[in-house]
Amino acid sequence: MSHSDFAHPYFGVFFLLIFTAIAFGAAVFLFRLVGKALSHKREEKLKLAPYECGPLPNKQPNRISAQYYLIALLYILFDVEILFMFPWAVDFKVLGIFGFVEMIIFIILLSIGFIYAWKKGALQWQGIK
Repeated sequence: MSHSDFAHPYFGVFFLLIFTAIAFGAAVFLFRLVGKALSHKREEKLKLAPYECGPLPNKQPNRISAQYYLIALLYILFDVEILFMFPWAVDFKVLGIFGFVEMIIFIILLSIGFIYAWKKGALQWQGIK
């Protein structure tokens, strides 16, 4: 490598990106190692004992409906899509007719996605069975 490679204006950014990726990986590995070493693996009888005259606790499997994740995914999808409209609204006069047509196409595609999710029943809450 020559001296000119280190003089590139984005060399520092590239170096920080690589350093951050390595530091993040090392931190995750270290935190998992320390967490496993410090965690208690035993069941305590006191945790499973009933409090005063309450019912006996029983362990139930954690059953979370996939509907929660689907609703959250759709919310994030449409929320991010709406966020794309704010910069367009700020520069509406600068963009002119091209920007207007571009946003109409964007809204049509967004509406098609919403109608598709609606027809597939993704927005219907089904509750716990």
